[in-house]
Amino acid sequence: RENFIHLCNPHLEKMKEDILYHFALGTGTHDFPALFGDVKFVCVGGSPSRMKAFIAYIAEELGLGSPGCDYPNICAGTDRYAMYKVGPVLSVSHGMGIPSISIMLHELIKLLYHAKCSNITIIRIGTSGGIGLEPGSVVITRQSVDATFKPQLEQVVLGKTVIRSTNLDEQLAKELMQCSKEIGQFNTVIGNTMCTLDFYEGQGRLDGAICLYDEEEKLQYLKKAYDSGVRNIEMESSVFAAMCNLSGVKAAVVCVTLLNRLEGDQISSSHDVLVEYQQRPQKLVGYFIKKCLGK
Repeated sequence: RENFIHLCNPHLEKMKEDILYHFALGTGTHDFPALFGDVKFVCVGGSPSRMKAFIAYIAEELGLGSPGCDYPNICAGTDRYAMYKVGPVLSVSHGMGIPSISIMLHELIKLLYHAKCSNITIIRIGTSGGIGLEPGSVVITRQSVDATFKPQLEQVVLGKTVIRSTNLDEQLAKELMQCSKEIGQFNTVIGNTMCTLDFYEGQGRLDGAICLYDEEEKLQYLKKAYDSGVRNIEMESSVFAAMCNLSGVKAAVVCVTLLNRLEGDQISSSHDVLVEYQQRPQKLVGYFIKKCLGK
């Protein structure tokens, strides 16, 4: 059955033109169905260069591109986000933190709606801090939880606090886990992901410009997080899960851990090691997409 994007906004139907300002795209200037109508998989991640590397990787994996082939940035008219496409795969950067990914998702969801896309799967691939896991482990998110370990996003709308669910698609998580087992190259777990509003104090680090707690308090907090089911920490998953839920889109978060936060706060691995770690989510998601397409 065709599953189309659901927009929770009746006002859009009354607009003659919809300008996706931060993408430098608009329904009056671009043919969305022609440009994006065949999209089935959307992968999003923080860094523009990482998302360009991903589209080159997936193009080669799907046999849709040649080594060294360049892929133009569809959002070249702006410096806010970068977007690349090959075949049925769209790769989009979202920057750092809830506000940045939220803006991107509003416009991405509208883009997919205007393009009349159906049966879409959106996957966030990224990096994170692990809790109780060896660096390089991949975490597939079961639920995104806030800094008090509740599976919810609190958002203030018109001065009132709105609570939104941050559960992710259970079946999709299981399918990704099975793909990792078939690859057999790195440790992968399904666990909760804590989404914070900050990289330093919000994640209990001792190395920020401001820190008014001690190491014992930090470790107590992180161990409490671990006991609640949290296996990694990042800064985008809650609003990602909430917005995909409201739009009826199947979604997953797949992040590699760059360090074990129970053992330290600063990332000390070499550049080459970190590059290899960062390729693990894209390998897993690339394998999943190939499997879905029967390739």
